[in-house]
Amino acid sequence: KIRYDLIFPPWGKTYPPNVSKIYSYFECRRKKGSQFSEVVFFGLQYLLKKYLTGPVITEEKIQEAKLFYQMHFKQAVFDEEGWRKVLEKHDGRLPIRIKAVPEGRIIPRGNVLFTVENTDPSFYWLTNYIETMLVQMWYPITVATVSREFKKILARHLKATSGSLEGLDLKLHDFGYRGVSSQESAALGGAAHLVNFCSTDTVAGLLMAQRYYSCPMAGFSIPAAEHSTIISWGRTREKEAFERVLDQFSSGPVSVVSDSYDIFNACKHIWGDKLKERVMERSQDSCLVIRPDSGDPAETLIEVIKILEECFGCSLNAMGFKVLPSYLRIIQGDGIDLTSKLSDEGWSAENIFFGCGSALLQKLNRDTLSCAFKCSYVETNGKGMDVYKQPVTDPSKGSKRGRLSLRRNSDGFIETVERGAGKPEEDLLVTVFENGSLMHEYSLEEIRKNARLRDDEMDHTPHNQEAELLHNHIINGLH
Repeated sequence: KIRYDLIFPPWGKTYPPNVSKIYSYFECRRKKGSQFSEVVFFGLQYLLKKYLTGPVITEEKIQEAKLFYQMHFKQAVFDEEGWRKVLEKHDGRLPIRIKAVPEGRIIPRGNVLFTVENTDPSFYWLTNYIETMLVQMWYPITVATVSREFKKILARHLKATSGSLEGLDLKLHDFGYRGVSSQESAALGGAAHLVNFCSTDTVAGLLMAQRYYSCPMAGFSIPAAEHSTIISWGRTREKEAFERVLDQFSSGPVSVVSDSYDIFNACKHIWGDKLKERVMERSQDSCLVIRPDSGDPAETLIEVIKILEECFGCSLNAMGFKVLPSYLRIIQGDGIDLTSKLSDEGWSAENIFFGCGSALLQKLNRDTLSCAFKCSYVETNGKGMDVYKQPVTDPSKGSKRGRLSLRRNSDGFIETVERGAGKPEEDLLVTVFENGSLMHEYSLEEIRKNARLRDDEMDHTPHNQEAELLHNHIINGLH
């Protein structure tokens, strides 16, 4: 397969004469007032394995690209000689070195996340030529970061209302597959969510975790009815549709969307009356999960849980919050932060599972975390020079200078050391790619350990209005 993005650097001829080294870096810029102060580093291993590892340059690609770009630019700008030298001298492998933060690590914004440099002086133009592909790291980093923010919110409310974090890894279910722009987006975004949770319907993400991160099965789901399986019975046979689901999945949990017509009628008169005994026959291991899917999420959820309490009763947990019988739960799939509303009504977060689609995988872009790739060091005529950008119209886009390293300082904070002043033994950046070979590989298990929540992130502060507002924005996809 010919990949034109891996064959043509349009700016190669515009560098100064006698350049031998181009060194660039990637960061999520620090932005005043941003809702995200730190990021989860994830996804580079996939891009390296899929697109950059091994002999990626061939004579066939060179010839096809030569013709393609002659037609595209209507002039000879394609560097056929340069690419053939890569083929002949390096067997088509890219003479590039990439050092990066270990995947899953939590890094404060404004710090270097990875660096790129050429290892052969003849191919200095390769460093920023692969910028376009590597900047696409914004997507898995942003999804993993947003997902982890969800986890903080859910952990705080679950701990405050139940006294434990049992089941946290299953509390947020990814069903964003159909809401993303491509299969690759689903795979990369779905895998990024799996850094933090183990609940998903995005199969592409599971396959990516399996193929690129050594995880046989990264996430789980349960059988579920959807609207077509309910309305195909006709409006007058909704009870029979529900009963069919219970018959087909008599063991193990099952989710049933129950608002095809009237969610309140379904909960009170079908689940809570006509099928009440069938529901009560089930156990915690085979619970019925009722899914509202329309209307105002807060109003609907509170009304539904009250109806279920009237029909099935509830108990108080050790923290004094109400819990439905273990055979009955609700999944709220609108991606809205309702946990505080539930606790205000006396309900434990144990009762609810949450689902998230577009707010998790699609309602974000490169500016969400201000991702940028910039050159910071060059060598010309054998002499090194620290370089940077400093636009007068936007100081926030000023870039770092010189060779960079990442360290934990004496106060315990992570910081970037510029101008080549860092000590190699302190550098947290790891060489992950060199001259076409993957030098270090991470399993999803290692990545999850790196990304686990800290104790201080799970402290519940219900009176912190600013934090609550921030969390509402995040969970509503207002990035």
